[in-house]
Amino acid sequence: MNTNSLTRPGSIGFNFESVALRYLNTHGLELVARNYRCTLGEIDLIMRDVNTIVFVEVRFRENESRGTAAETVEYRKQHKIRKAAQHFLLAHKQQEQYSCRFDVLGITIVDQQLKFNWISNAFL
Repeated sequence: MNTNSLTRPGSIGFNFESVALRYLNTHGLELVARNYRCTLGEIDLIMRDVNTIVFVEVRFRENESRGTAAETVEYRKQHKIRKAAQHFLLAHKQQEQYSCRFDVLGITIVDQQLKFNWISNAFL
C-alpha cells in the first residue's frame, strides 16, 4: 500500500508523515518544510541536519511481503524529488548555504510495532 499521494491532514499518508517527522526530530533533525509541492514534484519532508538540508521521502507499507517501503522509491520518483528539490533551493536562496542529501524513511508494521528503515543518502 503506497499512501504518499494521500497527504491531506487526517489521511493515512499524512499520519505516517507525522510519525516520520517525530522520529526524525528525535534524531536531531529540524523541520524546514512539509509537503513541498511544485509543478515538478513533491517532497514529503524537508529537514535540516546541522549544516545539511535533507529532502525526505516517507513510505509506508503494511508488511514487507512484496518488498520494503524504501524499495518503492524507484528512479522516476527519485527524479521528481530531485527536480522539486532544485525548485525549492531556487525559491529559497537562504537554504543554498547548506549541503543537501536525499533520504528515504520507510515505515512498516512488524509484530504490531512500527519498524523504521531510515536510509541516509539513499540516492544522488
